Amino acid sequence: MSQTLVRYRDVLEIVGDILRVRVPRAGFTAGGAELAPRLHDLGVVEGSEGRTSLGQVIHLAGDVVTLQVFGGTAGLSTASSVRFLGRPMDVVCSDNVLGRVFRGNGRPMDGGPALDEDRRVPIGGPSVNPVRRDMASRMVRTDVPMIDVFNCLVESQKIPIFSVAGEPYNKLLARIGIQADADVVIFGGIGLIFDDYHLFRTAFDEAGVLSRTVMYVNLASDPVVERLLVPDLALAVAERIAHDENKRVLVLLTDMTAFADALKEIGVAMDRVPSNRGYTGDLYSQLARRYEKACDFRGRGSVTILSVTTMPGGDVTHPVPDNTGYITEGQFYLHDGVLDPFGSLSRLKQNVIGHVTREDHGQVMNAMIRFYAGARDAQQKQAMAFDLSPFDHKLLRYGKLFRERFMDVDVRIGLEDALDLGWRTLAECFAPEELVMKQSIVDRYYPKDVVRADAEAASA
Repeated sequence: MSQTLVRYRDVLEIVGDILRVRVPRAGFTAGGAELAPRLHDLGVVEGSEGRTSLGQVIHLAGDVVTLQVFGGTAGLSTASSVRFLGRPMDVVCSDNVLGRVFRGNGRPMDGGPALDEDRRVPIGGPSVNPVRRDMASRMVRTDVPMIDVFNCLVESQKIPIFSVAGEPYNKLLARIGIQADADVVIFGGIGLIFDDYHLFRTAFDEAGVLSRTVMYVNLASDPVVERLLVPDLALAVAERIAHDENKRVLVLLTDMTAFADALKEIGVAMDRVPSNRGYTGDLYSQLARRYEKACDFRGRGSVTILSVTTMPGGDVTHPVPDNTGYITEGQFYLHDGVLDPFGSLSRLKQNVIGHVTREDHGQVMNAMIRFYAGARDAQQKQAMAFDLSPFDHKLLRYGKLFRERFMDVDVRIGLEDALDLGWRTLAECFAPEELVMKQSIVDRYYPKDVVRADAEAASA
């Protein structure tokens, strides 16, 4: 007997997008075929009026099987029936997915043809064995100076953008997807409003990069349960492309806080005991299971994950950013329209700075951040009406130039040009002996054709 022909009609309850059905143990085998549903197996839920929805097994307790219904449970009742397909959910993964847009359930939403005959791969599998990975040692250039110069994005890195509502984090993420030197960009939108979805699709299309992009989008009007699938769909395809086709894949996810909120909602529907602020106790594991997909496959391609994590109320101790910080290798801190150099951190940047970048990179980065910290102190002294020294005035001028030339998220400049601009900015404000840098580096890179502000004042 085929498992797909067995229907179970003892539906116990429907709560939100969760359905519970009793599957008698006596019916687990028939005709020698194993019929027991397994965790993550798919099931087809058929309503009394013929409406069908796809669901996934998320919990097994005795003879009670719990499914999350992807299309929502509207129109379903306890008179519905369930049949299990005996396989986990999979996703299309072929060359035909490039340039396409899919919903959170994996179905096309761009009006293009279905890809039912293409190769499919299962989602939600384990992450790659660490012994099969290479050490992160290659840079992903983004042409965003606050990233490339001060906190490099490294291949196989997993790193979030911490931000609050109202900040241009989606605009920044779209720019990075367009400008990054990756072979393939896979975008996962979780609970997006239509305007944000339109922003990403239009930006990729107008920049001419849609042909190397795959989009998985769950809109705010779509079923909440499908938000849990978007990262798994995007990462499953990313892994296959990186490994099988030896590609450098960049995965963009926004917003992982919406993903965590969906986990909370499902947990409430399943009567799970809530943990911190109502989130499920396995929040850390759920996030880590996705982020750990970032990998540099030995002898093959790589998967790099850049996500957005919004902080409700700007609270970095909120459970989602707090747990994320323990999993990822740093963060980019976006506030007031700029990437803050003090709140941002890339723990893998030392693997590339000075190794695959120019020899002066580390010296320029350290000097510029040191002087900007001094500029912040000088600003505080000025605000409190303290007397400022001539060097304080230099710092104030430098801080203004630094914010204009580097911190604005709209600035686009390549790494080498950004380093040259950094030298020019330093030279416009400080004498060579004030830089406190290696003399050999200063002799080679300090621009001689720049007239400093204090020299102009002295000549006047």
